[in-house]
Amino acid sequence: MHMTEETETHIFAVKTTAKQERAVVDGIYHAITVDPSFKVTAVLSPDELKGYVLVETLEPVARIEELIESVPSARTVVPGETSLAEVSHYLVPKPAVAGIDEGTIVELIAGPFKGEKAVVKRIDTSKEEITVELYESMVPIPITVRGDNVRVIDRGET
Repeated sequence: MHMTEETETHIFAVKTTAKQERAVVDGIYHAITVDPSFKVTAVLSPDELKGYVLVETLEPVARIEELIESVPSARTVVPGETSLAEVSHYLVPKPAVAGIDEGTIVELIAGPFKGEKAVVKRIDTSKEEITVELYESMVPIPITVRGDNVRVIDRGET
């Protein structure tokens, strides 16, 4: 009995234990290297999608359910499938300065001023850099840092 090759990809969401998304991705990767008969083309764990990983596959849902049985912290395959159009926004990296505005209070998480709090004075979206002034400095000295070198503490909304 010869089975025909499935050529259409499906994207399934796999529910995971909270904060175990990366472990599930690693578990799926391990499972498909141990048993290469599972036709998985991609596994995605976007930071914004808590409690789920996305699996792109040529397999029907039953095979993915079988695959995740051996993966710790993988709970269940969500019924139905999603489309590339629905998940494509997860594939585009967000700029490091997204969500940071002038007046936002940040903590520097890298560089010589690591651990210092600062106020955002200017944002350069094209270079993904922000100019900040240290919060506790006697003399306001502007410092330009990469957007991914800060952690937002207070957005300054009242």
